[in-house]
Amino acid sequence: MSFDNLCKLLAEKHPERFAAWLLGEEVTSTIEVLKTELSIEPIRADSVTFLKTSDRILHLEFQTIWTSDPPIPFRLLDYWVRLYRLYRSSITQIVIVLLPPSEGMTIENFFEEESTRHEFQVIKMWEQDPDPFLHDPVLLPFAALTRTQNPDQLLDRIVQQVAEIPETEERREVSSYVQLMAGLKYDKDRIHRLFREDMMRESVIYQEILQEGEERGLTQGLLQGQRSLILRMLEQKIGSLSQQERDRISTLNLEQLGNLAIALLNFSSQTDLEVWLAEQN
Repeated sequence: MSFDNLCKLLAEKHPERFAAWLLGEEVTSTIEVLKTELSIEPIRADSVTFLKTSDRILHLEFQTIWTSDPPIPFRLLDYWVRLYRLYRSSITQIVIVLLPPSEGMTIENFFEEESTRHEFQVIKMWEQDPDPFLHDPVLLPFAALTRTQNPDQLLDRIVQQVAEIPETEERREVSSYVQLMAGLKYDKDRIHRLFREDMMRESVIYQEILQEGEERGLTQGLLQGQRSLILRMLEQKIGSLSQQERDRISTLNLEQLGNLAIALLNFSSQTDLEVWLAEQN
């Protein structure tokens, strides 16, 4: 699972909230998600998002780790030149780094070569105050990666915040996103156990699970959340899916859905999905 692509999915689904977070102010104008032709060789990064306000382009890049080829600072300079050539607009560039770098590695917020110097912003998630993320359902998936001296306590707070969201499709989606993102830092078995015990106990779904059989019900809930996320990621990657493809994906079990989540990162067309689905037979 590509966690930086999950971040891209969230940013493009909720551009207003991400712009408000990163610019530090509410954005009153309509925000457009730019679908440019910038992601071309030799500089390509699937996790890049471009948001355009009335007077500014917000270029976001999500990185699980800092290492990259070509290096991230050079990539930011290249994107700035391409964006400015196309739009002649003010550009704010922000790299959100999800995990701390290895010991001895320096995260720089500039590119410099001879007389050329280009600066950009870097947000290190492990240095961020968790409270703003805990109180915003859109940003809640990032809370697990924020600053804490007690990781277990933070995870408990995150589970509680998800449980307080009304029983809707939004809650199921947020739960899926939170569990996936938390998997970068926490033990996956513990994540699933906490969500099972603390969140679902208060829900109508949990009561149905007790009646129908706990294991069967939990599996269905996890399947539904995983399926919803994968369908969104597929549409981001290869475009709209046919009803036949959706129906076929709905028959996949939990293990197959996990395999599809990994495989889709290399998809470039509908044909790739069709071939993958055919292989499952």
